[in-house]
Amino acid sequence: MTEPPSIRWGIITTGLISSWFVEDLVLARENPKVKHIVQAIGSSALEKGQRFAAKHCPQSTPTIYASYEEVYNDPAVDVVYIGTPHSFHKKNCLDAIRAGKPILCEKAFTLNAAEAREVFAAAAEKNVYVHEAMWLRHRPLVHELRRLLHEEKVVGDIFRTVVDFALDVDIPALPPTSRYRDPALGAGSLLDLGVYSLTWAILTLDPGSPGKSELPHVLATQTHRHGVEVTTAVLLRYLSSGRQGIVSSTTMMPGDPVHIARIQGSKGYVDVEGPAASMPLSFTVYEKGAVGEGKKYEFPRIGRGYIYEADNTALDVLAGRKQNEYMPWSETLRVMEIMDEIRRQGGTRYPVDV
Repeated sequence: MTEPPSIRWGIITTGLISSWFVEDLVLARENPKVKHIVQAIGSSALEKGQRFAAKHCPQSTPTIYASYEEVYNDPAVDVVYIGTPHSFHKKNCLDAIRAGKPILCEKAFTLNAAEAREVFAAAAEKNVYVHEAMWLRHRPLVHELRRLLHEEKVVGDIFRTVVDFALDVDIPALPPTSRYRDPALGAGSLLDLGVYSLTWAILTLDPGSPGKSELPHVLATQTHRHGVEVTTAVLLRYLSSGRQGIVSSTTMMPGDPVHIARIQGSKGYVDVEGPAASMPLSFTVYEKGAVGEGKKYEFPRIGRGYIYEADNTALDVLAGRKQNEYMPWSETLRVMEIMDEIRRQGGTRYPVDV
């Protein structure tokens, strides 16, 4: 068999989401599209980086750096993964772009649309690949669901999607420097959880391809406690079709451990199942008026599911592309603009907002 192409990753920060991403990179897989190599790890201290490497990629020996800049400037690194909190994404991306390194940056991409535009302008000037890591958009489950909804029209004319993402976070017990408490770090449910709810609504209500999609009308409300937003509720309305999305997020209560979203159409509905809105495992199609079980579509679970976005990013970089087809820059900007409007209506402001 032909050996798959290889790509060498530089990992920025050693937090939880970086550990999940790296664990998926090093998973043994049958017939992989790409061979992923953890080439370098950047941390605030060498000891932290060494512990991270020993725990999460024990079969390799990545170079450990006590700064991010050294990762960006390492000629052996082909692409950089940025897993820092939202508020650091703009600086991290701009630093990597100056070094000419392709980027996969976690969502939410930045704190607001203005920061995203600044990053993309710099990337365009330097001709550097940048991709927001909204991993939902790469999952085979999502691709099949969109095909059935928008091409096969298995539930007829879609008119509504209802989706929620909830976690129970004891915010008062956290230190003031926590990303869940500090507005300067993008604290609140919207950027952390609501971006998933919003993405499910966009994917199921809008048949357009990414970058050629409608900007829905937004009605939003937010509740604040302990100085941060803790609950967001949004009504999206697509003016061209009348389709509506009921989108919510909260850090006040655990979410439904089984049900993620319901997509309703003129001929039936679809339930998306999984332990959280970020972890879909199956969906079931129900015909309107039918009695009994619906048709369930289940998908194999490979690690946590980050490998799909990692493969697609690697193939983009190896092919010399500068944007990803599932999450082009225009789509990142559309989502950021919607979240800016939600925050404007809900009364959530970050120090970087002008």
